[in-house]
Amino acid sequence: MAAPDFVAPNFYAEATASPRTEPRAISRQLFKVILALVEAAADFLSCAAGFAAAYYLCASLPFGAPAHQPVPRIATLCAVFGFFVIFLQIRDSAYRAGGGLLQIRETERAIRVPAQGAFFLWIGSLLLGLGVSGIALFVATSLVSLLLIFQKRILFAVVRRIQEYGNRFDRVVVYGASDPGRSVLSALLFSPRLGLRPVAVVDDHSDSSGRNILAMGYCGRPAIPVHSGPLTPSLLESLGCDFLMIATPDLSPHALHDAVRAATLIGSEVAFLSRPPDQAWQWSKSIDVDDLHFSSPKLPPTSWLYAFAKRMADLIFSTALLLLLAPLLILISILVRLDSPGPALFVQKRVGLNGELFDMYKFRSMFAGAAKYAPSPTSSSDLRITRIGRFLRRASLDELPQLINVFIGTMSLVGPRPEMPFIVERYDARQRQRLSVVPGITGPWQLSADRAFPIHSNIEYDLYYIRNRTFLMDIAILIHTAFFAIRGGI
Repeated sequence: MAAPDFVAPNFYAEATASPRTEPRAISRQLFKVILALVEAAADFLSCAAGFAAAYYLCASLPFGAPAHQPVPRIATLCAVFGFFVIFLQIRDSAYRAGGGLLQIRETERAIRVPAQGAFFLWIGSLLLGLGVSGIALFVATSLVSLLLIFQKRILFAVVRRIQEYGNRFDRVVVYGASDPGRSVLSALLFSPRLGLRPVAVVDDHSDSSGRNILAMGYCGRPAIPVHSGPLTPSLLESLGCDFLMIATPDLSPHALHDAVRAATLIGSEVAFLSRPPDQAWQWSKSIDVDDLHFSSPKLPPTSWLYAFAKRMADLIFSTALLLLLAPLLILISILVRLDSPGPALFVQKRVGLNGELFDMYKFRSMFAGAAKYAPSPTSSSDLRITRIGRFLRRASLDELPQLINVFIGTMSLVGPRPEMPFIVERYDARQRQRLSVVPGITGPWQLSADRAFPIHSNIEYDLYYIRNRTFLMDIAILIHTAFFAIRGGI
């Protein structure tokens, strides 16, 4: 079974199980092959169409128009560019990996790969004297990236709809509703290439029954119901389980044997975690002292080029947005002052990089007499919220003054959300990893359905970002934030 791209190799270990006796319309492996071919064909068409559109668009520009090219040559260049992108996608295991958390990795790849393909085509054009315009290649990269982003969202939406209503796809039951179980569930929901459809979670805790685990996303994913254990053949049979994923790494050998036996008796496949994913530190360095070997926890490496590019982008975009939105900021300030007594801005100490305190700015959305350091409201009906505050919080306009934080460097556009000091004081070692990077206005957690719950109880979002962050991933998160805002935050 191919694991999602944000799950480490050997994340799952296959266990021996009897195959199901019912015939399946399509095997999981065949499904993945067909989907990879369809996706590659769609990518090729998107790249070719984007390149052709860019060429003819640039040909109509009064400056930087490409040299006249015959139609057969343009068609050849479109095909070559498409094959370049397909090759780079295959090299990046794009058609075998999962979708990544909230499919941000897919968007990052849709930005990066066309740029790489355009670079190779530009080098080839220089060597062969094809006269391909650099402006046309730049425009082509932008158009193709947009086409790939939309095309993949549409394709994956269709695949998910087919999986939801198709009876011939493997139905997955996840055993364990703790953090590892939620991570497995997220991996499956955003990895339609795997051909696996999660339908239920089983947990042995008596208070688990009847609740739901939110599908980690903002695109209307259905919640996954949680059923109370113990795990029995009859329960798995009632859930129509084809594949049992045991996501409770601390199970006793006896409990693990019973779970595997329950799945085997109904002819279900079974897989279990081969490595606990929630260790306190996921990065370490080795220290050798003569014949003694030590491992020491360390922060994830960050290249100076990424740090410089990120800071420059923060400065440029925060300055531009503050100037562009100045009339709106003034209007909101006036409305806040007119709605209730008190200042327009709310200033609060938050914990930032390396645990340093800083002043975070927001538009005041609660009455001036409300406690300054207390759990944030989780409902718009909270009596602490003002009338204009309800609108500001619903539209996330109360966060706009944080552009000042981005400008002065205490925050970034993208990063983990900063929390209040009294919450950080209760952090464990794993949660304190959030403090290893500059906090941000938006990030994976803000784009998920789990944003309704405390940040530190959904640490997998921030850890995923810290492990995988790149400049293009930051851009991908900003693009997803734009989709999120357009959809009204649902």
